[in-house]
Amino acid sequence: MNVPTQQIHIEWQGPISWDDLARFTSEKDYGVYQICGGHVVYGSDVLLYIGKAERQYFGSRIPQEKWWPDNHDAARIRVYLGRLAGEITPIDDIWGRQIDLAERLLIYACVPAYNAQKNLGKLDADLQNTHVFNWGQFCDLLPEVSGARWTSKLDSMRDYHVFDTNDVRG
Repeated sequence: MNVPTQQIHIEWQGPISWDDLARFTSEKDYGVYQICGGHVVYGSDVLLYIGKAERQYFGSRIPQEKWWPDNHDAARIRVYLGRLAGEITPIDDIWGRQIDLAERLLIYACVPAYNAQKNLGKLDADLQNTHVFNWGQFCDLLPEVSGARWTSKLDSMRDYHVFDTNDVRG
């Protein structure tokens, strides 16, 4: 069965300081967010966490994260907000589903230090045809993340033939 690719476009804004988050409570302030900062093992300016604000505004959801004060460099934590973009605003259920898929795929592909959710699990089949495009100020994320690459969709390709110059025919 040939399933069409679902493209999810995310327009990123940032960096935003932790103290400025309270002002992001308008009808457009939903989506995916990333938190960057210092990590004792990975360095002073790395991707720490990816989360979602699906049924809450960024300004109310992100401050609920409780791990950040324990960060050794908490004063320099930066937040990037990602809003879904497209030609039309989808209904809430579709919007929520796209936020969920984008968050899961980005976590799996980018492996942020503080995310415990590292596998695709039950969403593997749904993510196989999902493609996330990151636009704007997306910090250290990959510009494009394809479910075809990060799920089990192409696992059968492990036995593919590697071409060499002798295989080329004119």
